[in-house]
Amino acid sequence: MLSLVVPIHNEEHSILPLYDRLTAVLATVARPYEILFIDDASTDRSYELLANLVQTDSRLKVIRLRRNFGQTAALSAGFHEAKGEIIIAMDGDLQHAPEDIPALLKPIDEGYDIASGWRHERADNALTRRLPSKIANWLMAKASGMDLRDFGTTFKAYRSVVLEDVHLYGELHRFIPALASFYGARVVEVPIQNPPRGGGVSHYGLSRTFRVLFDILTIRFLLKYATRPMHFFGALGLAGTTTGGAILGFCLIEKLFTNIDILQEHGPLMLAGALLLIVGLMMFSTGLIGELVMRTYFESQDRRIYAVRDILTRQSGERQLL
Repeated sequence: MLSLVVPIHNEEHSILPLYDRLTAVLATVARPYEILFIDDASTDRSYELLANLVQTDSRLKVIRLRRNFGQTAALSAGFHEAKGEIIIAMDGDLQHAPEDIPALLKPIDEGYDIASGWRHERADNALTRRLPSKIANWLMAKASGMDLRDFGTTFKAYRSVVLEDVHLYGELHRFIPALASFYGARVVEVPIQNPPRGGGVSHYGLSRTFRVLFDILTIRFLLKYATRPMHFFGALGLAGTTTGGAILGFCLIEKLFTNIDILQEHGPLMLAGALLLIVGLMMFSTGLIGELVMRTYFESQDRRIYAVRDILTRQSGERQLL
């Protein structure tokens, strides 16, 4: 079964044409499907239009959030409600062409876990959208270790079992392939169209690029140090305590052998050494607390730090797909 997850926020101009094009494409896919529209507290007629559509199509489900939680939360709500073994997420502003759905399904049918859309010819403004996006995608690729050219697009196809290992919060929806790859998901990029908006106003601007930079730092930490925070904070702590200890040691030796006034001669240097030593000890403490928090998280919720793709047994002689 196929589940379409479409977050909506003030997209009244796009809903009806999008629904018509979706149903036309899905009729050619020849597999059972459901369409989930997640209304992220729209203030226009979006919910009214969706409520009318639900009365005409039993394969359509509308989820209305209590307030505007953002795209990541809307996607998470849709993923939670989806019943399909394959889930496709896409935007509701018609900048994702429903006609590309079969192209995303093909790699999934071939064995990939995620088919990620790649807007190889973007219709956005070159200065305010394409250039910042290109820089952000390059940074994301370096931070995540994934050779993807387009992290930002929502248009992706997933095996539902892969999403079970990914917990979304903040604005991490663009990093789902990177988070899933931590558990061994196989990811491939698929070229998709990027037509201009048919109506409405874009919810993203140049200011969003700066928030992406913080997400890049977050994902780098999550992928590399989430299960071993002491490796990150401990390294900083070791550098701080070593440098601070060396500075204070130098000041102590010079005081003992020259009997000079350390505060007068090396006051700023001594202060810097003391601060580095204290900060280094704080980093060690943070690392230890992080280790305890992660141990509590995994043990109390019975979370696994691994994911099994399949199991082979001699007795059954069959592969159990998980």
